[in-house]
Amino acid sequence: MKRVFGVATLALLVLGSSCGKGTEPVAGNLSVRLTSSNSGADSAIVFTITSPVPLTSATPGTGLRLFAQTLGGTTTRFVLTGQLTTSTTILTIGVADVNAVGQYTGAIEGVAQPNYALRTLPGSYLLTVIR
Repeated sequence: MKRVFGVATLALLVLGSSCGKGTEPVAGNLSVRLTSSNSGADSAIVFTITSPVPLTSATPGTGLRLFAQTLGGTTTRFVLTGQLTTSTTILTIGVADVNAVGQYTGAIEGVAQPNYALRTLPGSYLLTVIR
């Protein structure tokens, strides 16, 4: 009987310690990806990331140069220059909770070709925020 009680107590301790895991915010990074049928044919993009809480950081993708508003609000405007390639990470954003990835959205405001001509939007452009 003592053995059964001991096993039951141990099981309750293990189950009790695992309950609630995954509900705590997990700080980390999310990736912003661009989808475009003009892969490699554009050299600048202006877009806004909307988030539930202010971003903690922003880092441009490989080969891109970043211009950004001061981080601190729930809407942040970014400009990236350089060769924009589809399905690559164009920006990495630091966030307070990577589990809230569905609450982060991107909206493209403008895309320019290397000759500075603006593309007609929305066209085939899409921003996706992923974990």
